[in-house]
Amino acid sequence: MSTLIRDRELASSLGCPVIDGRRQVQRVSPRTADVGGIPVNRVLPSRQRRLVGAWCFLDHAGPASFEGNSPGLCVGPHPHIGLQTFTWMIEGEVLHRDSLGNEQVIRPGQVNVMTAGRGISHTEESRSGESRLHAAQLWIALPEADRHTEPRFDHYPELPRWREEGTELTLLTGEYGGYRAPALSFSPLVGLDMTSRRASALELPLREDFEYALLPLDGELGIEGDTFAANELAYLGRGRDGVALDLPADGRVILVGGEPLGEEILIWWNFVGHSKAEIAEAQRDWEVGSERFGSIPQYDGEPLMPPPLPWRV
Repeated sequence: MSTLIRDRELASSLGCPVIDGRRQVQRVSPRTADVGGIPVNRVLPSRQRRLVGAWCFLDHAGPASFEGNSPGLCVGPHPHIGLQTFTWMIEGEVLHRDSLGNEQVIRPGQVNVMTAGRGISHTEESRSGESRLHAAQLWIALPEADRHTEPRFDHYPELPRWREEGTELTLLTGEYGGYRAPALSFSPLVGLDMTSRRASALELPLREDFEYALLPLDGELGIEGDTFAANELAYLGRGRDGVALDLPADGRVILVGGEPLGEEILIWWNFVGHSKAEIAEAQRDWEVGSERFGSIPQYDGEPLMPPPLPWRV
């Protein structure tokens, strides 16, 4: 990613206004991008909304089909600092490799969490023979106190699952409905996938100290009389104790939320930092091949390089 988000006032409000006794929902339109040959819809960060809790990045990748000579997803070596990458796989299989020596295939219904901390690099590739890919790729900003933590990688093949009102719920991270997901986190968070095989209405209890957003991945989502198209983020804000949803047949939506981070962060390319100097140092280290980010000798290809910094250092 090569966008520097600067406008704090426009994208930092935690509340949604109440008009005629009805709390509004902020509508955030996606923008399209290409990541490793796969089309994605990106809703975080944007000028409308930078953060939801510590969630600072949200791509909906696919659904994509690739045939013939197409390798599918192919993202060469690239670095991260100050964040966790969080991958929720819906369809297809992707091989993760990183500079710590980890190699892990992620399959549908599984989560990968890579904690970058002070620095890590990784690659992502569709497995040979795969012809489909559908996933949600998110980043979680590390709190300032944890930004230099040791890098690590965790794979979660088993997640809490249950059914409510004809909807299958999968808890991706955090606690919800009496369940707890195993994913490592550094701040209070929740991530929830909801899949409906038939049209259904669902009442979701919420924590008033969390801010939340919903993203329909398949089909339209109804929220208290408003309709949101696939890939259109619905920001609920903070201070709600619940929300009423109408899910279509064969619909899928994810809920992300968390305690407001309360810290100013910068996002540039693949880095999350708390200052321009911190990001500039990471970019220089990657460009000169510093040992900070290690290497991935199993990958046959060139590393990705960032665009020039948009400020002087």
